[in-house]
Amino acid sequence: MAFARTCSVALVGVEGVVVEVQADLEPGVAAFTLVGLPDKSLTESKDRVRAAVVNSGAAWPQKKLTVGLSPASVPKSGSGFDLAVAAAVLGAAERIDPRVVADIVMIGELGLDGRVRPVRGVLPAVLAAADAGYEQVVVPECAAAEASLVPGVSVLGVRSLRQLIAILADEPVPDEEQDEQGRPDPLLAGLRVPGTGAATGIHSAGTAHDHGHDLADVVGQTSARTAVEVAAAGGHHLFLEGPPGAGKTMLAERLPAILPRLGRQESLEVTAVHSVAGLLPPGKPLIDVAPYCAPHHSATMQALVGGGQGIARPGAVSLSHRGVLFLDETPEFNSQALDALRQPLEAGHVVIARSAGVVRFPAKFLMVLAANPCPCGRFSQRDDLCECPPSVIRRYQARLSGPLLDRVDLRVEVDRITRTELTAVGARGESTAAVADRVRAARERAVERLAGTPWCTNSEVPGRELRSRWYAVPGAMDEAERNLERGVLTARGLDRVLRVAWTVADLVGHDRPDATDVALALQLRTGVPRGVPMAIGALT
Repeated sequence: MAFARTCSVALVGVEGVVVEVQADLEPGVAAFTLVGLPDKSLTESKDRVRAAVVNSGAAWPQKKLTVGLSPASVPKSGSGFDLAVAAAVLGAAERIDPRVVADIVMIGELGLDGRVRPVRGVLPAVLAAADAGYEQVVVPECAAAEASLVPGVSVLGVRSLRQLIAILADEPVPDEEQDEQGRPDPLLAGLRVPGTGAATGIHSAGTAHDHGHDLADVVGQTSARTAVEVAAAGGHHLFLEGPPGAGKTMLAERLPAILPRLGRQESLEVTAVHSVAGLLPPGKPLIDVAPYCAPHHSATMQALVGGGQGIARPGAVSLSHRGVLFLDETPEFNSQALDALRQPLEAGHVVIARSAGVVRFPAKFLMVLAANPCPCGRFSQRDDLCECPPSVIRRYQARLSGPLLDRVDLRVEVDRITRTELTAVGARGESTAAVADRVRAARERAVERLAGTPWCTNSEVPGRELRSRWYAVPGAMDEAERNLERGVLTARGLDRVLRVAWTVADLVGHDRPDATDVALALQLRTGVPRGVPMAIGALT
């Protein structure tokens, strides 16, 4: 009896489980049996591996072959086990030394000609291997840069099974033919799956800081610009309401550019989610800027929070992790899909239970809602251009449930742009660079104040901690507390006002929120004028 084993990784969401791939050869009628809860794509690996081994110049063993994937209780899907299965079979056939492959993790799909193709989820798979104590990983050559992001792991990138056999057998490594210049590498097609997340409206993560989108292009809208700056500085959710063409989408598109760049751990989290979803750009192994996701209003609940048949896939809330989720025309979304956002808004992650298993995706995002005041979009308190009946307006505005809006810290009415504002010369507002510098300084103040705690931004701090450890100036919260007594604010709303006040204080450089900071926070929360300047620069 001949036996060999190697390792691969099964992904459950963005978390990996190291799988031992065992191959056993016994005398008998030639057959190939694959066991260990494989799915359809993994079952088909029998034919892919056999053809790849033969076309790589190795002999296929004419014996009874059994390949087991352990632990057998974990469902396994995808084609990323091909390379490990081929190595285990060749080890059992003594084409390579079984001891050499025993402690190596192998990830990759095999083509019929023996080429090693990339698969989704290389980064989380290598992270799982590193956590399990493995130090050597074999991946497709074009995914080696992504795998190398994990420290403490030796990464070997191979382009074909022939190369891997030669390296493991200590033989001369053959040179692979290069593709014609100017033609795309067919192997890179596996890094980005066509159609995955087609309804999520994801902007390329590598170009989130688009210099063609500058805050200075937004005309007027002092209140909305201030709300965007406060949202970026404290991680607060934002609701923009106003007529069509007022600049709501322009403001949302420019929000990612004023967010600070992602830290190392945050970059790995975001890259892992996009790698699993098949949305990682081939030339950008590490995403270090805030992602931006703007799904169409026809998106289903599965497209928003994740799901699908079999093992659940990440949805828009996970693809916008550490970034911005923009829901334009929010009342047009399915009400059940919108209410499904409540739990990830509070928890920072989403847990999806399916018959094939339970997965957990990160979902700590900054949500921006945009809506018209009525179906025709012309309803306003100052003029009478709207033709919608009051009952229609009430039904339209009621599509956004109270519990969802209660989780939104900032609510701003975006006014219609006047002719004077639009045609004024030299009246541009602050640029993205200036606002981004102020946001970065405010976040640094918050991180310094919250040192030693599990929180980094003001929006993450629980209300009880704010009330017991970080006080406002005495008397500053009196007006907010009176709003609580009158029913204008809920208890959650009062905590959120204090969080926003701390963000305003960080932006203007105050040690503690004073009455002016709280008044501005109240105005951004309730939309009721409080007689304070709306521009952050006017408060410094």
